[in-house]
Amino acid sequence: MPSAMRTNIGLSRIQNEDSAWYDADKGIFAVADGMGGHLAGEVASAMAIEAVRKMAEGAKRASFPQLRDAFAAANADILKHAETHAECSGMGTTLSVLWLSGDRAYLAHTGDSRIYRLRDGNLTQITRDHSLVEELVEAGIITKEEARSHPRRNIITRALGTEGDNQPDLILEDNHPGDCWLLCSDGLSGMVRDEAIAAEMKKGDPEEAADALIRLALAAGGLDNVTLILCREEAAAWKRG
Repeated sequence: MPSAMRTNIGLSRIQNEDSAWYDADKGIFAVADGMGGHLAGEVASAMAIEAVRKMAEGAKRASFPQLRDAFAAANADILKHAETHAECSGMGTTLSVLWLSGDRAYLAHTGDSRIYRLRDGNLTQITRDHSLVEELVEAGIITKEEARSHPRRNIITRALGTEGDNQPDLILEDNHPGDCWLLCSDGLSGMVRDEAIAAEMKKGDPEEAADALIRLALAAGGLDNVTLILCREEAAAWKRG
């Protein structure tokens, strides 16, 4: 499966708190965006990705129970680490996972990183942001356009490593030959409009599109770390899973 992964510290941050990993043979892709004190966000996102990687080691077939267990393990590991490392107190992370299996796509998602699908030239955001501004949009208090520049747009309402609601949304979608999937941190989606993201994805090659999307995020200001994974489904890959 043609795939590409990129991460960039951006132009304003002093460290990269994003983490990402994928196994194209198993069709598993994951992006995490950490938060916390000095280096703590980096630790939290890395622990979340490690939980997904461990799940993938023994996985033979995609399933929601495995994804749910991986998220629970990541949450427990992050909380335990924070209890014994004062510098990591309060750390947390988003986590978005895509697991492609034949003609189905299994998604698990917590936070405001996103998973998109480009099909027949149309880009669709599959996941829902767990964020304050998303709740304000859904309540009709602000518009989506206003949400892009809202002063509290970085406040998320669900994250791993927290005591509150951290259960992942579990989403089952269909997966067609030719579909192009994008997982990204908000360093991309918050800086680059969906129309521009779609335009690059339509060009077809994940490696070239990944480079172009990083350039767009930096050109727009690069206010956050930028991390993304692109993959394109092919007919031959339908036997996977």
